[in-house]
Amino acid sequence: MSRNHWQNAAVEQVAFPPLTDSITVELVVIGGGFTGLNAARVAAQEGLRVCLIEANTIGHGGSGRNVGLVNAGLWLPPNQIKQTLGDARGERLINDLGTGPDRVFDLIKTYEIQCDAHRSGTLHLAHSSQAISDLCAREKQWQSRGAPVTLLDAQTTAHHVGSDMYHGALFDARAGVIQPLDYARGLARAATDEGVHIYEKTAAVRIKRDDIWHVTTSGGHVRASKLLIATNAYNNLTSATQVYETSIVSYFQCVSQKLSQRDFDAILPDHHGCWDTALIMSSFRKTRDNRLVFGAMGETNDTIGRHIHDGWAQRAIKRVFPNVKIELSQSWSGRIAMTKNKIPEIMRIGKDGYAVFGYSGRGIAPGTVLGEQFGKYTTTENDSDLCLKITDKYSEIFTNLQSRYYESGARVVHIINDR
Repeated sequence: MSRNHWQNAAVEQVAFPPLTDSITVELVVIGGGFTGLNAARVAAQEGLRVCLIEANTIGHGGSGRNVGLVNAGLWLPPNQIKQTLGDARGERLINDLGTGPDRVFDLIKTYEIQCDAHRSGTLHLAHSSQAISDLCAREKQWQSRGAPVTLLDAQTTAHHVGSDMYHGALFDARAGVIQPLDYARGLARAATDEGVHIYEKTAAVRIKRDDIWHVTTSGGHVRASKLLIATNAYNNLTSATQVYETSIVSYFQCVSQKLSQRDFDAILPDHHGCWDTALIMSSFRKTRDNRLVFGAMGETNDTIGRHIHDGWAQRAIKRVFPNVKIELSQSWSGRIAMTKNKIPEIMRIGKDGYAVFGYSGRGIAPGTVLGEQFGKYTTTENDSDLCLKITDKYSEIFTNLQSRYYESGARVVHIINDR
């Protein structure tokens, strides 16, 4: 049995064969996550012949390992996005990603995706009194744009969470929670309904271009007019898809044993998804099978990291919910691609070749939106279809050092800090 609860509890079941021959399409997508799947789906709707190849299985990467919070916008507050991108481009990105949850939940409804969807909002929890000022600033910036975002006091927050640990919370009514792997698999089913050919266990081992793109896999070959690389944080340094490099943050999830119905009902009664304002943030939400999923920054794929982070998580959850019996069991982790400015990138990698990456921890709604926009762009080639400007290159320095810094920081905090 997998350590990833989303895999063990998934309802959406899909399976696709590996590519074993040579095919010719108009668009080849590399990467079976939210961005790649939705781009492929829309491009096929627009009339293109599309195939998607995935090195492992659909949702193997971050799309099947994350918390499942469908939040609007990015981690950055709106004003900071405008400072980085400028007023016009910044407002376009803010507006498009602000309606990202609408796109996610519309797709869930349209294709009847069974992903335990609850659109009851999310709570950004103030872990200290000092954090209230930041949440207040975010509230003002979103409310000035008409968004249903409200700062809650400590008492109201305690009612919604089932814990009096927090000093307040920013409630976003646009948002919600899903089972992320089920959503990814549902998008795969939707893409095939639109005519996309999907191949799992099909890694790209060589990519080149002459008059057309050639993607060679371990068992086959794809010829395509256009190429999209949508591997994000799983863009392996040694694979054919290495066209950019970002720093990586690992984020782990622990799932609890099944809770009694009484304990399950005592916490998060409206199925809100939560994350806090701590520097080494944590998150939690409930599942359809009466469990709590609790996550934080950290890598649990090695024994030492798992011991440090799992032990901290068990102590932390007892502090948050001291009156509820919650025993955490297995854990898993995923990777987050962090860009320099915490804003995603669309990068041109040659004639009619592109890569979309760098969600910096906000992959569900932004990945869905950017995938949809890129899928349309493949047929129109109209830059106005995209809320981000296409760049010709992206580079960072010391990415490995930064990645180690993030993980070392998380381990130190989880060793010495009980908050």
